[in-house]
Amino acid sequence: MTTYEILLLLDPEQAEAHQEELVARLRALVEGSGGTWRSHDAWGRRRLTYEIAKKSEGVYHLVVFESDPATLDEIVRVLKIDDAVLRQLATKHIEGSRTSAPPQDAAPTPTPAPAPVPAAVVPAVEYAEAPEANVRSDEEE
Repeated sequence: MTTYEILLLLDPEQAEAHQEELVARLRALVEGSGGTWRSHDAWGRRRLTYEIAKKSEGVYHLVVFESDPATLDEIVRVLKIDDAVLRQLATKHIEGSRTSAPPQDAAPTPTPAPAPVPAAVVPAVEYAEAPEANVRSDEEE
């Protein structure tokens, strides 16, 4: 059996009961096929970087379980046909890793502006005086 994790992005307009029902259905699929349910971590409502289906927020859930590949295929099929699922990503879980929710107010820390560099003093260039070079005579026309 292989350990998988699925990150779900659910529609925030759907009832919370429907979201819990979906997670319970996933658990029933895993345990019904002889797999092991490891964990379910509800990350909650988060603002999206870009809109998906005209929604600016989504509800995140992370589920970790052990199953065979056929069960994973069935779970992905079920998630694709449910209208509450905006996005889903199934990957193999790396043993020993701990996936946790990013902090809610994870604003990028501004990098300090570099100190201004003094402008180099450029010596003035002196040009040789050639009055005839820049003067146009009437004879050249």
